[in-house]
Formats: sequence, C-alpha cells, structure tokens
Amino acid sequence: MKLKSKRVKKTARIEIVPLIDIMFFLLATFVMVSTAMIKNKGIAVHLPYSETAESAEHKDYASLTITEFGEYFLDKQPVSPEQLDQKLKELKQSNADPKVFLNGDKKAQLEKLVFALDAVRRVGITKVGLETGTAKGS
Repeated sequence: MKLKSKRVKKTARIEIVPLIDIMFFLLATFVMVSTAMIKNKGIAVHLPYSETAESAEHKDYASLTITEFGEYFLDKQPVSPEQLDQKLKELKQSNADPKVFLNGDKKAQLEKLVFALDAVRRVGITKVGLETGTAKGS
C-alpha cells in the first residue's frame, strides 16, 4: 500500500526578474565605462557642419580650440595669442612629429582660425587637421 507523503514536492523555478536586473546593471556599467574611455582634449564648441568630412586618427594629438568669443585653448588649457607660438614650440620639442587638430566654434571669426593656423605653421608643425561636425547641428 502506498501512503501519501505530507511533504509538498517543490519544483525548480528559474526567476527571470533578477536576471533582467543584472543585465541592465551590466549594460549601464558598459555604457559608463565606454564613454569614460573617450579622450576629448578640446573644449566643447559648436563645430561647423561638413558633408565631406572624413574621420582622422585621433591618436597622440594636440587640440587647438577657438571659442565663439575668440579665446584660444591648447588641450583645454587657456592660451593667449601672444603665448600661442611658445606653447606650440614646446609641443614641437616634446614630440618630434606632432599632430594638431584645429577646432573652432561655428560662430568664431575666421581671422582667429587663420591666426591659429599660421602659428602652427610658423613653428613647423605640418600635420594639421580641421575638426568639423559630422551631423547637422553638432
């Protein structure tokens, strides 16, 4: 004769809610870490739009930024127009073949950009690029 057990048989269950929580945590961590890995050496400005812009390698470079108000920044450090030649000479001495990316606010005066380009050329830096936005309004 078979007797019924008073113990209730429990079946295994896989809870999906904690799994979803862990996946969202991992996704958020990945997003935060990947954005922190992007090195931005320039000051945030509204770059002019270009349809034909091509991506250039941003490795071992210096960023020369011209703001809307005509201020100069070399790798986020404010530089006066009088100091620009000296700072670029120091860059040239520390790196035999430096790359300089010029980026300026779309409202910056063209004269300021040309002045910065002339300063880079006077020092003897030949690898110069102009940064532009890749999408309208950036």
